[in-house]
Amino acid sequence: MIAIAVDPGVVPVAVAGRGPSALRRFVALQAKGKHRPLLYCDQPNDVGAPPADALRTRLPDAADLADLRALWITGLPDDEAASLAALARSMRVLVNVEDRPALCDFHSLAEVRRGDLLLTVSTNGASPRLAARIRARLATEYGNDWGDRLSVLRARRAAWRRDGADVSALTDALLEANAWLA
Repeated sequence: MIAIAVDPGVVPVAVAGRGPSALRRFVALQAKGKHRPLLYCDQPNDVGAPPADALRTRLPDAADLADLRALWITGLPDDEAASLAALARSMRVLVNVEDRPALCDFHSLAEVRRGDLLLTVSTNGASPRLAARIRARLATEYGNDWGDRLSVLRARRAAWRRDGADVSALTDALLEANAWLA
């Protein structure tokens, strides 16, 4: 697997499925940034109350998939999930079928967000529970103040680059001076 960070404002993403797992995945993706994913659900009463402008009350067809680059599938029976995954792949859409590693092109990472700092853990689908436990440890070790620390680093880095300074050395010096990684 290759770990990448995707901007859903540039790379359109969606969730297709039914039940609480579809809404849970949609909410998780929605929390990742300012761009809202779509939620395709042919049984919308089962998914609670997602924003009306994001909900499509059907499963995606080829025309819908043509506009996507990544699709999370959840809450569908295996045969429906496999069929939708195959259609999505034929449209060059990357697919994740929840709890079906053999049907996945990618796996979702366990993550901790602190502003623009993103810490991730993956077990390549082998043990989501282990990834969750490690994520919890990272969340404790890297508190909310890391978002502010990254903002400071971003500003300093921009100034150092303008001045033609050794950005790596100055970053290390700032980290050491503040004991941010001690």
